[in-house]
Amino acid sequence: MKALLSVYDKTGVVEFAKKLNGLGMELISTGGTHRTLSQEGNLPVKQVSEVTGSPEILDGRVKTLHPVIHAGLLARRDLPAHMQELARQGIDAIDLVVVNLYPFVATISKPNVTLDDALENIDIGGPTMLRAAAKNFPSVAVVVDPADYDWVAAKLAEGGLGLEDRRKLAAKAFAHVSQYDTAVAGYLAAGSGDKAALPETVNISLTRLAELRYGENPHQPGGLYTAPGAAGGVAHAQQLNGRELSFNNLLDADAAWTTVCDFSEPTVTVIKHTNPCGLSSHSDVAEAYRRAFDGDTVSAFGGIVGFNRPVTLAAAEAMGPVFYEVVVAPGYEPEALELLKKKRNLRVLAVQPAQDSPSLAYDLRPVTGGMLVQHPDAIQEDPSTWKTVTNRKPTAAQMADLAFAWKTVKHIKSNAIVMVKDRTLVGMGAGQPNRVVSVHLSQRAAGDKAHNSVLASDAFFPFPDNIELAAQAGVAAIVQPGGSIRDEEIIAAANQHNLAMVFTGVRHFRH
Repeated sequence: MKALLSVYDKTGVVEFAKKLNGLGMELISTGGTHRTLSQEGNLPVKQVSEVTGSPEILDGRVKTLHPVIHAGLLARRDLPAHMQELARQGIDAIDLVVVNLYPFVATISKPNVTLDDALENIDIGGPTMLRAAAKNFPSVAVVVDPADYDWVAAKLAEGGLGLEDRRKLAAKAFAHVSQYDTAVAGYLAAGSGDKAALPETVNISLTRLAELRYGENPHQPGGLYTAPGAAGGVAHAQQLNGRELSFNNLLDADAAWTTVCDFSEPTVTVIKHTNPCGLSSHSDVAEAYRRAFDGDTVSAFGGIVGFNRPVTLAAAEAMGPVFYEVVVAPGYEPEALELLKKKRNLRVLAVQPAQDSPSLAYDLRPVTGGMLVQHPDAIQEDPSTWKTVTNRKPTAAQMADLAFAWKTVKHIKSNAIVMVKDRTLVGMGAGQPNRVVSVHLSQRAAGDKAHNSVLASDAFFPFPDNIELAAQAGVAAIVQPGGSIRDEEIIAAANQHNLAMVFTGVRHFRH
């Protein structure tokens, strides 16, 4: 029996090759793997060039791309004609292929990587051997993952790999190649064409990071997956304390993280069912937390807290009396972490900025029979370009609150209305079938805090009744996209109630 080994990741390959040699397998290898096995492992191993009779050429680009190799992999052992042809050509069958590929993803993840570097790390011979061996899995075993070395060697020692073993290994090999090709395609697509345009093809290949207890509900299986090259973000968070994360924990933690990351100043949010029910910016993160919590002390119970600055001891102490499921932050003061860990069930996550693979850079939404794809709602907006459309103009303090409210409202489910005072969310209405109900909900949540607050609406007001409700609540200024056929009526209502109102010209629906 013959085994061909050609791996970039040398982890465990010497010990595995020793086991194969001990089982009487003839070892064949290439380049660096050959040196590792022959010198470090002191193993008898043939160069591929000895088997093919052809030297490696083009700086090693062509070495395993040879009929002797691929005939040995593709010949069906159950077809006498195939075996007779191998015999006539003097070609031996290859029974085991151990291959993993050049580090393409690691290469393109480096800062300032050049196109030449990327192209040189696109493996050709490796995927070709993997595909050939996996296609012929009833006759050939293929191993791509060093984690499989031990059990494969044990099965071989016990008499051989069963058909289902080889099928499982073949599926893993095809998935490995598919993921590799997806990374290459995504890199090349991202580097060409109109950056604002959507590609004709979005290739998505995901690997499971964690198997969750269940999905949104106990009858739904759920898992956490990531794509090649992705790093940071909630998916790759370091969990410092608490029970395992659930599907819903991860959704809410991501909502918390993406919300606070939209603000440059120190900001804290409290999330419930992916919507901010509390949000505040303040130079002191402990005070930002207290203000966020005060925005809706009832809804905060059992919520998720997000910080865009390291959590201080004072902030941790302020959170002490409230039950939370998860805390998300870029870091924690040692004393703060020690205090938070006293709550055994509190999940504490340290999160770094996300580095998404090309496919995950899009906002993907499944629909029956397909997928909706769009660019994320990450437009850069300058409040100085907004248009004041009322007789009354916002004050400087109101403009600061309007800018805060406008960033806030885009993170809340449509139809979304927020009320803000002193860069703190004081009232919110989300997910309602009409906008006037969202204004009602915001007013009810804000109570007396609505007086002299500002209001943001994620889309235009279709009728003046929304303005009248806002005025009754004590709102002083409004920000909205504008663009309704009734804009003149809306502006007239705002002027009648002496409200300031600005149009942004941008909508922020979040379904």
